[in-house]
Amino acid sequence: MRKIGRGKTFSLVYLLLLGLSAGYILLDTFVIPRRYAVISVASVNTAETEDSQLGQAEDQAQTADSTAQSSASFYQDARFKIEISQYREDDSDIYVADIVLSDASYLKTALADNTFGKNITAATSEIAQANNAVLAINGDYYSARSGLVLRNGVLYRSAGSDSSQTDLLIQTDGTWLLKAETDISDQWLSAQQIQQGLSFGPALLSDGQIEVGVNTEVNQAKGQLNPRSAVGQISDLHYVMVVVDGRSSTSQGVSLYQLAAFMQQLQVQTAYNLDGGGSATLYFNGQVINHPTSDGRVFKERKVSDILYVG
Repeated sequence: MRKIGRGKTFSLVYLLLLGLSAGYILLDTFVIPRRYAVISVASVNTAETEDSQLGQAEDQAQTADSTAQSSASFYQDARFKIEISQYREDDSDIYVADIVLSDASYLKTALADNTFGKNITAATSEIAQANNAVLAINGDYYSARSGLVLRNGVLYRSAGSDSSQTDLLIQTDGTWLLKAETDISDQWLSAQQIQQGLSFGPALLSDGQIEVGVNTEVNQAKGQLNPRSAVGQISDLHYVMVVVDGRSSTSQGVSLYQLAAFMQQLQVQTAYNLDGGGSATLYFNGQVINHPTSDGRVFKERKVSDILYVG
């Protein structure tokens, strides 16, 4: 019987430990859930009533149900008006939600399971329904990446040190700003009354001008034509959510430049790219209205960490 030498034994043990370590890192990154903060719905509601503008918005919401007008592509009540349109451009199906709010407080964000953490995910429709959203789009999937996380006025994670990262910042009056992460401090966020901060990107439009090149792409993308999610501000309290189907035989997807050019045609002044690919989902009035897919064969929602919604 051949004996294994000490050197070979050490090598085998080392490789085994290395494999276990790598496996744990992968599980910790993509699978094991870690809860860092759980949102208290009661405390959020209490904080909202202390703000006069939000209090006025809640008063309007109490009468909204009795005055609501709704159809498969339209919703209107005392709080906001939403109209859904479908376009066919660049061999792709594009869904646009045109949004007019009576108050900026109706544009909100939500986290999966009302929890800030790692690998805490749910389908966009599930998060939307849990928060009584009329309209929702997937967010920036903060838990799979670094960067600023500011939601409904609560700073969960400060801005990072990536100078190439541009964030979308939404003030309490509904104004949208684009700013590099390295120029964002906690004190600045407070002074500017930033209510929401998302950090996927890149910025697509600024002052109505295209901010991406023809070949610009995010690092995680599979090629240049992909399903996409984006949001934009046209004017005061007037916004759009845009989702493009892709990676299928009926809808190929678009490049970032094509997406920016399309939103420019909608008269959008500030536009921002969100997590796309299989995450790209638009929810309206109780149903998903696009066709989410990662590979063009299986059509279903990918679970995500957060949403941007109207409700």
